[in-house]
Amino acid sequence: MSLEIIYQDEHIIALNKPQGLLSVPGIGPDKQDCMIARLMESIPEAKVVHRLDCYTSGIMLFAIGIEMQRALSRIFHDRKIQKQYIAVVREWFDEDEGVIKYPMRCDIDNRPVQIVDYEHGKSAVTYWQVLQRTSGSVRLLLKPETGRTHQLRVHCMASGYPIIGDGLYGNDETPQPRMLLHADKLFFEHPVSGEAMFLSAECEF
Repeated sequence: MSLEIIYQDEHIIALNKPQGLLSVPGIGPDKQDCMIARLMESIPEAKVVHRLDCYTSGIMLFAIGIEMQRALSRIFHDRKIQKQYIAVVREWFDEDEGVIKYPMRCDIDNRPVQIVDYEHGKSAVTYWQVLQRTSGSVRLLLKPETGRTHQLRVHCMASGYPIIGDGLYGNDETPQPRMLLHADKLFFEHPVSGEAMFLSAECEF
């Protein structure tokens, strides 16, 4: 499978990750096929900056070279990058926008599951907006302010409305073809040129 390039220059490259493909290698020979491995076939100096869950599709940003990896990692760490996701749930709150602030941590007895923990969890903040309501589903725009593992999935589940197709946190009785979560847009300042970057990956659902 070829990689869909959204943006590329000599410093950074943005790709549209298909759902079901790992961001980085997993444990075992059957989990070596991933985004970074495929990208390095054509750009050996490509470096990982952030990750998407295997079953999340959408935009992933990679650095070209170690210096650019440090620069982009700093942008993510300092929260100077805005991320937008599309998600579909069966039901949602009556309001049209709001914020979820459930602190999270890893369930050390049940990895990789993440749980809400008000005593030991780290701050996790997600802004949300309803895009569309139908009789059987609600389409959401999710804007994570923090970048905790599985944050959007846990925040939706803990609110009582898991993302459709989420096999880890969902409660669908019938199997779904995919998890309906897509990394839709990235907004950041290019670390070299200073240009305002607005990158997007078309959503399949």
